[in-house]
Amino acid sequence: MREKAISIAEVQPGKLAADIGVGTGFITEGLIQKGLLVIAVDQSEAMLAEMKRKFANIGGIDYRLGEAGRLPIPDEAVDYEFANMYLHHVEFPPKAIEEMVRILKPGGKLVITDLDENTFEFLRDEHHDHWMGFKREEIRQWFTEAGLKNVVVDCVGESCCAQSSYGDEYASISIFVASGEK
Repeated sequence: MREKAISIAEVQPGKLAADIGVGTGFITEGLIQKGLLVIAVDQSEAMLAEMKRKFANIGGIDYRLGEAGRLPIPDEAVDYEFANMYLHHVEFPPKAIEEMVRILKPGGKLVITDLDENTFEFLRDEHHDHWMGFKREEIRQWFTEAGLKNVVVDCVGESCCAQSSYGDEYASISIFVASGEK
């Protein structure tokens, strides 16, 4: 999934990328390996601290505390932007996409990987999912309304799986990749 997302963006070494909702740094790690500088944004100080420990011997990462509606990055600052398994955790996905577009340079690319629409309610409580995935046409519309062009929403070819901690429920949800250019 990471390689597909990075490949779709056609990243070039030395450019600046933002990883929004960075978590443990799965996407950031791939971007650093490709020679990019990365602004890693998360709303959790604990996650950023974990990342700093994980990548202690690696340069080129700027850690920033921030939220979906107010990213701590100036307008038109980044060449590429990634959000992996992030959108289903935000309160207002269309607004989060608009905010991500705000920080992209003209010609910059936004790539989001997330869950297709699903009905696994246990994920709301156990994984703090705000949204039960998304319809791909909905994502395409939000990208277009935010001003992106050359929008593509496709299947990654992988699924996200989770076992309920409180019962015998098991979720296997297909993952989409959405991309667009400012």
